Amino acid sequence: MNYNSNFDMDRILELLGTVNEKYPEGSPEDEALRIAAVALLYVRDIQKLGEYREYFRKFYIPAIESVIVSRTFETRDAAEAWLANGTASEGALVRIAGQGFRVITERKGKGLMFLRTPLPEEMK
Repeated sequence: MNYNSNFDMDRILELLGTVNEKYPEGSPEDEALRIAAVALLYVRDIQKLGEYREYFRKFYIPAIESVIVSRTFETRDAAEAWLANGTASEGALVRIAGQGFRVITERKGKGLMFLRTPLPEEMK
């Protein structure tokens, strides 16, 4: 299940308060809800809410959805030409003729090469 990382902070804090009213003061549930609320307030107060939203989004996005192919090539020759022109960066994930490859440094450190790395759609 994906959650909305663009949540309304005030609404969330109100909901935490409403839920907290159902538990006796000093109970483990009361303590947990208060800690969660104060943590959210702290993140907002130190002006890191944007960073928290991104962390939250990444936390709940399935790994398969976070795989990003940076380039797509119809042929291996086209991919090799791109690799040779010097604009490729190590770690880039590319699709060549429908298959995934990661750009890595050659063992001898003389340049870059492709390492077969299946894409999520290939593993179905």
